[in-house]
Amino acid sequence: MLKEFQEFISRGNVMDLAVGVIIGAAFGRIVDSLVNDIIMPIVGAILGGLDFNNYFLALSSAVNATSLAEAKKQGAVFAYGSFITVVLNFIILAFIIFLMVKAVNNLRRRLEQQKPATPTAPPADVALLTEIRDLLARK
Repeated sequence: MLKEFQEFISRGNVMDLAVGVIIGAAFGRIVDSLVNDIIMPIVGAILGGLDFNNYFLALSSAVNATSLAEAKKQGAVFAYGSFITVVLNFIILAFIIFLMVKAVNNLRRRLEQQKPATPTAPPADVALLTEIRDLLARK
């Protein structure tokens, strides 16, 4: 059973999938940082200093905090600002993946166009006649 497990793990598909998941998770963190640390502060500054992460509606009368973190401690809140940030994060990530897939597809098309066409083997009678011609030319 250990040998079967080793064969399963050493297959290219499993390793490619593992690498893809790890790189995807790291790339997701990069996009999170891009949205939270760069894009949303710029959008907030353009819109008059708004911080989308602190936009919420209190669902309980006990909530009277002004920041989302404090409001969550006091009771139920509808955190639509965080949702806006996550949606923007998703849109940016999806767009970047779209651009990457598009680039890879264009590269594949170019490589396929550059491949020289493999000549097909001539029919048997043509090959035989060519061989006869070559033999006669040598004599």
